[in-house]
Amino acid sequence: MVEFGEAPASHSLVGLRVGACARIVSVAASSADISAEMLRRLVDLGFRAGETVRVIARGPVGGEPIAVRIGTATFALRRQEAACIGIIA
Repeated sequence: MVEFGEAPASHSLVGLRVGACARIVSVAASSADISAEMLRRLVDLGFRAGETVRVIARGPVGGEPIAVRIGTATFALRRQEAACIGIIA
């Protein structure tokens, strides 16, 4: 589900620690800098409500990019993109 609104940082993919799994509950714009196209791209890649996501690594500088796995696919997300993905652990 693509939503526009705030995804709280404490409940977004940004706050998930390496090795932890969570269920995606929403894909929502975390700031005005996020375009509708970016949200659609995340959904097209598989970031959909109900999917399980796991953080597998974080970059050395500021924890960015964030490497995540959905099923057998692995993606590297910027912090801004990860903040759009609302989760429940």
